[in-house]
Amino acid sequence: MAMWKNDDEMFALMKEKLYTPVVGDILDQMGYKHQFLPASIRPLAAQVPTAPYILPGEEEDKRLKVAGYACTVLENDVFEYPEDKPFGYMTEALDDLKPNEIYIATGAHNSALWGELLTACGKARGAVGAVLNGYTRDTPKVIEQNFPVFCSGTWAQDSSVRTYVFKWRCPIEIGQVTIHNGDIVFGDIDGVLIIPKDVAPEVIEKALVKASTEKTMRKAIEDGMMVTDAFAKFGVL
Repeated sequence: MAMWKNDDEMFALMKEKLYTPVVGDILDQMGYKHQFLPASIRPLAAQVPTAPYILPGEEEDKRLKVAGYACTVLENDVFEYPEDKPFGYMTEALDDLKPNEIYIATGAHNSALWGELLTACGKARGAVGAVLNGYTRDTPKVIEQNFPVFCSGTWAQDSSVRTYVFKWRCPIEIGQVTIHNGDIVFGDIDGVLIIPKDVAPEVIEKALVKASTEKTMRKAIEDGMMVTDAFAKFGVL
């Protein structure tokens, strides 16, 4: 029986109880050994020294962890302003975002793929984050919206004459990972991984159990148990 009643509860549990190392361990054990996106893709807020744009205590900092369903976006580089359709299907992809979805994009490399207005669009549609195989811009204005954006860095170069959204809700590939629309995206300070939708409930349940076991094992070690004995008893490390 599932440990949650609906998607909201599932994603809340993931953000409260789980972290990418323990989920990655479960994926490895189940034979899914290539589920982490490149290590360069990290929370934008972790890349900004002191992340100064939200005052302490103003509200919960949501920028360092993300969990939701993938809305996959495929882009490509262009080399002049596309007069027939500026930005390609970017606006359509943004308008199609649903609650608990994450805009995850790849394929273009010559400009920023995200920024202030796209963040506002994502929040307005009920999306819960953006994951980019590339750059974002408008960094202070993105940070202050308290919206999780994971990227490989910041770059102000505009996409209007360089980037074209070719298709969305289609299979994409980032690094060694093939991502299908509707897969689960989970990210934190250690990186981003993809949980295939067909095995997601099993992965999440096993990860919750492992996280609880690791907590118990840590307490035993802190109380004096030898590591070898703790590993023999709990079976995690």
